[in-house]
Amino acid sequence: MSTTQSERLRGLLEPLVHAKDLDLEEIEVSRAGRRGLLRVIVDSEEGVELDACAELSRVISEKLDETDAMGEGEYVLEVSSPGADRPLTQHRHYVRATGRLVKLQLTPEAGGGEVVTRILAVDEDGLDTEVPGVKGRKATARRVEFAEIAKARVEIEFNRKDKKEEEA
Repeated sequence: MSTTQSERLRGLLEPLVHAKDLDLEEIEVSRAGRRGLLRVIVDSEEGVELDACAELSRVISEKLDETDAMGEGEYVLEVSSPGADRPLTQHRHYVRATGRLVKLQLTPEAGGGEVVTRILAVDEDGLDTEVPGVKGRKATARRVEFAEIAKARVEIEFNRKDKKEEEA
């Protein structure tokens, strides 16, 4: 996808996404056989329900039909949420992951390696985290600056306590 097309699509779709109180995370255009594929990834503080994706898909489809943003050929439109295993790349992603277990790949300057830790708080410079204790050891606090993070991804927890249970 050319930068011009990407910018044009973002400019066209972002107001529609924001009108539904969602964040536009990603736009991806690719080929699926003879047809194009437009994938629109959206998210929000509360997550994204299937009905919201379906409604946004209708709105985006109508807007794309009014314009030539996708060109003359056939295309498939897919509107979805990012999924649990998406990388954390923006500040708001870390904020949304507060309370969650994450795997951080550290930069060589920060010593490299991986650390699995729970995000306790997020500020402008980095994360306050807690590294879970292993084999009877206590959990330890750890501060990680954003500049020290090469990659980050939420870890799936099957036995994670719900926030409502923790508050009770």
